[in-house]
Amino acid sequence: MVAQSKLSQVFNYRSWVHAVSGAAGGCIAMSTFYPLDTVRSRLQLEDPDKIGAARSTTQVIKEIVLGEGFQALYRGLGPVLQSLCISNFVYFYTFHSLKALSADGKQQSALRDLFLGSIAGILNVLCTTPFWVVNTRVRMRNVAGTSDDVNKYYKSLIGGLIYVAKTEGIRGLWSGTIPSLILVSNPALQFMMYELLKRNLMKFTGTDISSLGFFGIGALAKAFATVLTYPLQLVQTKQRHRTKQSSTTKHTSSDASMVEIMLSILKHQGFKGLFRGLEAKILQTVLTAALMFMAYEKIASTVGVLLKKPPTTVLK
Repeated sequence: MVAQSKLSQVFNYRSWVHAVSGAAGGCIAMSTFYPLDTVRSRLQLEDPDKIGAARSTTQVIKEIVLGEGFQALYRGLGPVLQSLCISNFVYFYTFHSLKALSADGKQQSALRDLFLGSIAGILNVLCTTPFWVVNTRVRMRNVAGTSDDVNKYYKSLIGGLIYVAKTEGIRGLWSGTIPSLILVSNPALQFMMYELLKRNLMKFTGTDISSLGFFGIGALAKAFATVLTYPLQLVQTKQRHRTKQSSTTKHTSSDASMVEIMLSILKHQGFKGLFRGLEAKILQTVLTAALMFMAYEKIASTVGVLLKKPPTTVLK
């Protein structure tokens, strides 16, 4: 009976609604602010020795539109949405299932949310890293300085996965996993702050939170997590983009470790090099996360009303 009860907490209606809502909200938000993510990738991957001083988000958008066309801002959107849908579904389902499993009448706390978010993040990284490896390369197709194999073979998510598996094996598919595992702190910190702000705001107002309220606390939570973890995100992007025919920068080899890449950046670009592209990253992630949480909360609420089921109903 105890095992059946625990199983029902994992496979329950509420976790399914949260997972579907999180996946849908993430896709809506990414579709809206995708050009900013394109700029962020360009700024993180460019070689400062060739480009010079870091450029602003507006400058990069203008260069892309004039040099490659408006559609270049949305290059790779399809594979990103596919991967994001899978990633958000896994993360939201795991996080809320773990919350249900560990509840047992315990009061919610920031540390508990941080711990559960970290476990959900680890599972998510192990399941979805290959998708993000291919995504990073797909969006860099036909960009000056990109290797020929990227331009030729990374035309779709499935095609890219097959090519990486054939040419680079398991190591290539899970490239950047170490910084990704460390970076589970990002969504964990984000969810911890979001849940904390949400609980306190509801206590303070004594009423339901508005759409604008969800947007605001989602933005604050993501900004908090992004600033704390940005250098690791920069290294992660560089590791995912490299192929056998290319290196992360001219100062590092194609199989350089996370520490080697970070030390190389510090040596040749200084401390500010670890935060190259932060402006675009903050703008993109904060707006995307804010819209995602707003859409997620509203979709979850609407689905519950439409299906007219209590949140603890068990899926059969």
